Amino acid sequence: MESQQEQTQPQAEKAAAVEQTTAQRGARKERIGKVTSNKMQKTITVAVDRKEKHTKYGKFMTSTTKFTAHDENNECGIGDTVRIMETRPLSKNKRWRLVEIIEKAK
Repeated sequence: MESQQEQTQPQAEKAAAVEQTTAQRGARKERIGKVTSNKMQKTITVAVDRKEKHTKYGKFMTSTTKFTAHDENNECGIGDTVRIMETRPLSKNKRWRLVEIIEKAK
């Protein structure tokens, strides 16, 4: 019974630490998109599509936003589906970093 209590205490401490760091930094945005360019060193360009409803006509239209993201290991290829997360400014335009590669391009 003591082992169960010992296991729950570290988990509670970890959860409190995570809550404290997110309270300090704020919730970071995440986006999922396709890599459109990897020609730069440690940098990728990710196109994120979103559907918006036209205010007057009600038609759903696709709009694309391009983000430059930091790829530390140069592991992404063109066409890969990736998850990126907001981070501190790394350069003039780069404010996102690669979290994971969801699907490799075929």
